[in-house]
Amino acid sequence: MADATLIQFVKEALHAGASRAETEQALLNAGWARDQVNAALDTFARVDFVVPVPVPRIQLSARDTFLYLVMFAMLYLSAYNLGNLLAQFVELAFPDEAFEPYGNYQNSEIRFSTAALLIAFPVFLFVAALINKQIRVTPIRRLSGIRKWLTWLTLAIAACIIVGDLIYLLNSLLSGELTTRFILKALIVGLIAGAIFIYYLAEMRKDDEVLAP
Repeated sequence: MADATLIQFVKEALHAGASRAETEQALLNAGWARDQVNAALDTFARVDFVVPVPVPRIQLSARDTFLYLVMFAMLYLSAYNLGNLLAQFVELAFPDEAFEPYGNYQNSEIRFSTAALLIAFPVFLFVAALINKQIRVTPIRRLSGIRKWLTWLTLAIAACIIVGDLIYLLNSLLSGELTTRFILKALIVGLIAGAIFIYYLAEMRKDDEVLAP
């Protein structure tokens, strides 16, 4: 949220006939941070009118909060259980000889992860489709605060998982403990987190392109 005093200054400067570039430079020369200046300038649309025209702002609603929380919760649940399911298949294909077989546990994990995926993933797809339909009708919904916060949080979580996965993989390599089963499990985690990171990073870039003046 831009500073109220800064927004008022920008409004008066544009109303007085100053260009956006001139207003921006004046504020930068006065010591304002560029992100603060850009936030204040972005408060007003790039349209010609006798007074500065405010950019429409999306209001945070309980419904939007509910939809985004459900969507991302189902995404996390689906991603975890997909990874767990694939990891159990790796365990079955490449059992660890240092441990006694624990087939009942694996079967239980496979059943639970399969059930979770069959429920959580369709819910995720349904809610995501509903949100995307709303965005197509009203593109300004891309500015939703809950959308941006949860998306960037998801990107941060995915990035941390990817980095942790690489660190763990490199540590095992240096320790001489790298096995086929370990590599496959690391790849599963990295691919799932990487796919989520790439998709939502592209979504954020798409938001910038669609909403750019």
